[in-house]
Order: sequence, then C-alpha cells, then structure tokens
Amino acid sequence: MTARAQVAQGTGQPGADRPDLPAPPDLAALTGVRSGKQTYYSAYQRSNERLQRTVTAMDSISRALVHPVEGPRALLEKIVRVAAVHLDARWTVLALGSHALPSTRPRFLAVDAAGRVGDRVDDLPGDARETVVEIAAGTLPPRAVDSPTRVVVPMLINGSVMGGLAAAPRRDLPLESPDLSVLHILANLAAVSLHTGDLYRTGLAQQRRAQQLFDEVSEQARTLSSRTEELRAAEQRLRVADQRELLERERRRIALELHDSVAQTVLSAGLVVEVLRGEFGSGAAPQGPVVPELDRARDLMAKATEQLRSVIYALHHERVAEDVASLPELLAEVAAQHRPHLDVRLRLEGSPVPLGTAAEHALARTAGEALFNVAMHSNAARALVRLRYLEDSVVLRISDDGDGDPAAMRRTMRLARRGAADGRHRGLVGMALRAEGLGGSLSIRRSRAGGVAIESRVPLCGAVLGAVPTSEERST
Repeated sequence: MTARAQVAQGTGQPGADRPDLPAPPDLAALTGVRSGKQTYYSAYQRSNERLQRTVTAMDSISRALVHPVEGPRALLEKIVRVAAVHLDARWTVLALGSHALPSTRPRFLAVDAAGRVGDRVDDLPGDARETVVEIAAGTLPPRAVDSPTRVVVPMLINGSVMGGLAAAPRRDLPLESPDLSVLHILANLAAVSLHTGDLYRTGLAQQRRAQQLFDEVSEQARTLSSRTEELRAAEQRLRVADQRELLERERRRIALELHDSVAQTVLSAGLVVEVLRGEFGSGAAPQGPVVPELDRARDLMAKATEQLRSVIYALHHERVAEDVASLPELLAEVAAQHRPHLDVRLRLEGSPVPLGTAAEHALARTAGEALFNVAMHSNAARALVRLRYLEDSVVLRISDDGDGDPAAMRRTMRLARRGAADGRHRGLVGMALRAEGLGGSLSIRRSRAGGVAIESRVPLCGAVLGAVPTSEERST
C-alpha cells in the first residue's frame, strides 16, 4: 500500500498504523504555533509577526540603553511602549511599589491603546488603576501573573519585588511563553534602570553633601586659621608685657643696688679724699705731690658719682618702646642704657628664634651685667654685643677694648663659686649660673680689641625649655 493510501485510510499521517516506524515530530513544538486547522500558515504568520515585534523591541531598547544622557525616563517610556506594541495591549503600566525607591518620580508610566504616555492616575481605565494600586501595595508575587484580562510581571532587584510591568493584551491573541519572556526582559531592564537612576541620584546627593561639608570644613579651617593668628598675636602681646615687666624689675633691682651700695661707697670714698686733702692743705701734714693726687682722686670720685646718678636716673625712667618683643630688641634696650658713657654696638647674626620669656630674660640680664662691669671696671671706650642664632644653639658675646684681665677674672670666678672670694664678684658667678641653667656654659677670654670677651653659649633645646633661676634671682 502506498503512503497516499495510508493517509487516506488512516489518520492522515504517514506510518500512523505501523508501529515499527518512529512517531512524526510535533510541528507545534517545533514552531511554537498551536492550531487546530490542517494548515499552519496563519499561525506561523502571526508567530513571525510577534518575533519581528520582539526583535524590533529589543533593537529599540538597545538604542535607548546606549543613550543614558536622556535619563531613565526615556528608557522607561520606550520599555512601556515596546510592551504595549508587542502585546497590542489596551493599556500598559509600569509601576513601583510604595516601599521601593521612594525618591523616584514619577511612580508609574502608562500607555493607552492610542500609544499616548501618561503618569496621571485619573487618566487610566478602571482596571489599570486597580493594577497600579495593587502594585503600589507591594502584594505582587515574585512570578508572572497571567489572567484572561491582564498579565503582570514583577520587577526584581536581588530577588525582591520593587514593582511590576502590567498590560491588558487582546483577548483574541493569547499569551505564549515567548511573550512572557519578552515581558520579563523588559521588566528586568526597567528595574535595573530605575535602580541605577536611584543610585545615581543618591550618589549625586552625597556628592553635593560632601561638597557642602568640604566647603563648611574649609570655612571652619579659615576661621580657625584666623583665630590661631589672633591667639598668636595675643600670645606675642603677653610675651611683650612679660618681658617688659621682667626688664623693669631688673632695672629697679640694679638701680637700688647702685644707689644703696656702689653710690654710697663712692660718696664715702670722696668724703675721705676731701678730708685728707683738707688736712694736707692746712699744713697739718707734709704736702709734697700728695695734694695734686688727692685733687685728681676727688675729680674721679665726682665723675664716678655723676655717672652713677646718670645710670640710676636712666634705670628709673624707662624708655622701652611698646614693641619690645624679642631678645634682639631687649639687648638693644640694654645697650641703649649704657650709651651715654660707653660706645655700645649690637650685632645680630642668623634668624631670630623665640626662646621663651625666661630664657630671653636670662640672656638679657647676662648682657646687662657684662656691660655694667665694662662700664664700671674696664676703662673701656667701646663694647660689642654680638648675638648669633646657630642651627642648634644661641651664642651671646660681650667684648670690649678695656684693660680687663680674662685670666684674673676666671680665677676670681672660680674662687667666688667655691665661696673663697670676698663677695664682690658675684656678677660673674650669676652669669655662669644663668648659662648653666639653660643647659649651656659661660667662657671668659681675651677679645680681639684687647679687652675681655664674655661668651654665653646655650643650646636651643635648653633655651626653649626655660632658665633655672640662680640663687641671687630667687632671693630677689
């Protein structure tokens, strides 16, 4: 029997009554087309149209994906339009749940049968409004819901439902598995786009907040810098006031010492000379060359007394300017006190470094003591005060062109430190103790001008820490 006869007698399928032949393939399974008719052409044509719409939809979405500058709304509108065209739906809605991405606006987009896009609830049909409310309530399951009147596909991010894509397809065109796959792809693209847009807005807001915080911190830093400068200026003024007070106290001490001891001793010596001169002048004793010498001694005593009075007056009448604030300026003021009777020059080398009030005062007192000794004992005409700021130390040197003997002064200082001297050279001991209190040392040697050079060398670390007061300073 031929194959045609078999078809005529049997089921119309070749080999249908022969169990030894394999079953024919299911054409519906191969093409995805279901039809009860003997021909598959109309169903195949409809399936082909859907396939073409799907390809067109994917192409439109891909073009939207590569133009992110248009923003997420442009992509979402394309997604809703593609879904509406693909299903030939009466309406299509893309909506967010109330709990998801609260800052995203609008909360939904809808496309009607005419292809118009809107985001107003009042413009939607009744069943579309109910779908939007249902999606917003967050009651969608994490799988597609297909009913005779609508289809809803959830939008998922990390397994959580954040919204849904819903449509009302034509009743005469039932949904098939590829249609749901297309809707799932569109819903996932919408979820990713919305989530990315929310992340972008959040990042942008955080960037603005960070910039705002940076501006606030910068402003606070400028304010803090201004306050720091004000505090430094106030600290400088306090240092000036402290130095002025210490200098004034030292002046008064020296003036009192000169008035109560040295000046009285000079006056007493002058009276003794005057008495002796009177005795020799009256003939009560042999005269010889003694009277001229007594006259010379009297004149020297008068000159010394006048110098002492001048120094005491200068010490009692302050002339320090209001801007005395550093060791070089303190030394300049100390030098100015002795210039009426001594040519004092001041030389500064290196960049001045603040040493602290106590240290600067100790060095200034050393310079004052040394200049006083030069003026009173060395018969010098000139003196040089030299201050050097080195990398790790500060060196103060006072030299003169007088007739002092450095070796004798060193010997006298050693005896005074052991308590074997007569107490008249405590000034040298005080200078040495001040230098040692700062962690340094004091040296006495011959100066280049022929007189004495007293050098106090202290390390910067010791100078900054401050001076240890000597016994004489503690007693005063």
